[in-house]
Amino acid sequence: MTAAIDKLAWLGAQTLGVLRALGGNAFFCVELLRATPAALRRFGLVVAQVHAIGNYSLLIIVASGLAVGFVLALQMYYALVTYGAAESLGLVVNLALVRELGPVVTALLFAGRAGTSLTAEIGLMKAGEQLAAMEMMAVDPRSRVLAPRMLAGIIAMPILAILFSAVGILGAWVVAVLLIGVDAGNFWSIMQARVDVWRDVGNGIVKSFVFGIICTFVALYQGYQAQATPEGVAQATTRAVVIASLAVLGMDFVLTALMFSTP
Repeated sequence: MTAAIDKLAWLGAQTLGVLRALGGNAFFCVELLRATPAALRRFGLVVAQVHAIGNYSLLIIVASGLAVGFVLALQMYYALVTYGAAESLGLVVNLALVRELGPVVTALLFAGRAGTSLTAEIGLMKAGEQLAAMEMMAVDPRSRVLAPRMLAGIIAMPILAILFSAVGILGAWVVAVLLIGVDAGNFWSIMQARVDVWRDVGNGIVKSFVFGIICTFVALYQGYQAQATPEGVAQATTRAVVIASLAVLGMDFVLTALMFSTP
């Protein structure tokens, strides 16, 4: 009887914890939305954060996109040539990048690089009582610190995803045309004929936009809620990467099912 009561109490505590976390996220989201107009009026802050988030993530995005393009072209060629469909290599690589790999891999890299930076920055500002000092000076830290970073993440993510896909396609062209010997005209022509701008490229951009919201929101929330200790900031940074990555993968399945379920 006692064991059953303990299990029930544990289940209730876990349920309350989940509901408390969901409520905290909802209130934090509402506060960010309220602070967004004030951040837009000081758009220079947003531009500075776009530079900090996007420009400093550019190297890893470009290098990863190039490597993914190389490997994808090799793997797809060896699979397609078995069935005599090597001429479809450009199409397969393009669709894989603009629909899935571009937005998803960019979001995972964004969460690991820019997301951890945002979480650690906000967490350290909280630990150093800088956010509390802003409130004492009648400066809203949500509109001065959090909202510009949220907008910057939403702006930077689609740009980085487009660059990832573009560099990946270029890398696939290098391997397919220059190394393997696939006809260059065929590589580009089938891609231009079969890839739809709105259905394929547009949906990929929408995905990256949603992933930008998820990754930036999780990073800011974890940093804002971090305990004001070095251990608390470290734990919040780890949670931000894990939660953002899992949320991106789960949302990718939902968006793919909604976007590409009908021919």
